[in-house]
Amino acid sequence: MTSPAPVPFPSDRSATAADVAQDLAAAILSHRLSPGLKLGEDDLAEIYGVSRTIVRSALQTLAHQRLVEIRRNRGAVIASPSPREAREVFEARRLIEPHVTEAAARRATSQDLALLQQHMADEHAAVAGGDRGRALALSGLFHVEIARIADQITIAEMVRSLVDRSSLIIALYWRRQSSLCETGAHHALLDAIAAGDGPLAREVMDRHLADLHDGLDLTPPEGRDVSLREALRPEG
Repeated sequence: MTSPAPVPFPSDRSATAADVAQDLAAAILSHRLSPGLKLGEDDLAEIYGVSRTIVRSALQTLAHQRLVEIRRNRGAVIASPSPREAREVFEARRLIEPHVTEAAARRATSQDLALLQQHMADEHAAVAGGDRGRALALSGLFHVEIARIADQITIAEMVRSLVDRSSLIIALYWRRQSSLCETGAHHALLDAIAAGDGPLAREVMDRHLADLHDGLDLTPPEGRDVSLREALRPEG
């Protein structure tokens, strides 16, 4: 599985609202767009070559996903979770994900394990290549993939939402110099799932999420100036 990447819009059609929403979400979750950045409708319409109606629809989708805030008389900005929201998100993850991981350990097939292994290899390759944003996106998707393996659709949707919001929280409050995936936690998770050891998988996930929470500095962050056009410039 690869990290989210800019949408390669087909040359034979215009971008849809779903295309724009997907591309913006990928930029947010890989930290190319920072919390608090204003998303001007005119700028986005020009960047994507679409109407403001399409942009507005895309922003509404992202607002529903809690990645964007639409403020009256101020327009849309990348969401900036408060310290209280940050605590609540990680508390919710600790309530949900250990249970999901235990279920995944009981259900994982050899194909599932191979996918997790490749996913983790991609994550570490991103770290080695200095692409912290991609590594973070892959790290979050590793957790979403575990929820998929558990075959609990409703809970998996909740996990994806919480993981996405965690990306914004980490962008604002992460205080460690090390990358998120250098802790070895994902290796330990994969080993426990591969062994079919549900209780151990539950314990490892709980410790992992507690460690992530401990890596946050929940003090009001300083704003950062970011160019919307520069952040959305096609990669490569």
